[in-house]
Amino acid sequence: MIFCNDRPVCRPRIENPLYMKQTRKRLRLKGFDYSENGYYFVTACVDKKIEYFWNPICRGGFTTLPKPQLNQFGKIVKDCWIDLPNHYPNCALDEFVVMPNHIHGIVVINNTRAGYKPAPTEYAISEIMRGFKTFSSKKINLLPHSFMFKWQRSYYDHIIRSDNEFFAIKQYILDNPTNWDEDEYHQ
Repeated sequence: MIFCNDRPVCRPRIENPLYMKQTRKRLRLKGFDYSENGYYFVTACVDKKIEYFWNPICRGGFTTLPKPQLNQFGKIVKDCWIDLPNHYPNCALDEFVVMPNHIHGIVVINNTRAGYKPAPTEYAISEIMRGFKTFSSKKINLLPHSFMFKWQRSYYDHIIRSDNEFFAIKQYILDNPTNWDEDEYHQ
């Protein structure tokens, strides 16, 4: 500590750009309850956008994907996604695709009661995505390979607010594999 006239003086802070944390843009809609009934479009990316999930088919020196095939990691991701309703009773799934380095899916949250049954626990989309990323990462990392698989921090979500939006997003998910070369996540 530095003293001036017998009083402690704080040193000016020197900011080192190598150690400064990036401030992340807020991704969630402020004030919205993400455990509310509704349809949610989600995207989760692999850390550093490394392409882990498809089997490339090599022809003539380049990699082509005439019909994308999931490798063992992609199959684990798909199985973990399909299994989500077994862990989160208020969750149903609609369209979904595994891309080489990310996934797109539509999650439906339904917290309504059926007759005398108690209402399901109201899991929010954040808890469902946390579970999905945790389940899939753990299973992939149990396999013998030379890397530590991990998802990128957070995920993208969009609250689907109309039928037109729902069908447009559903079509986007279906078309995504054929548009991979133009995809923003393709490196």
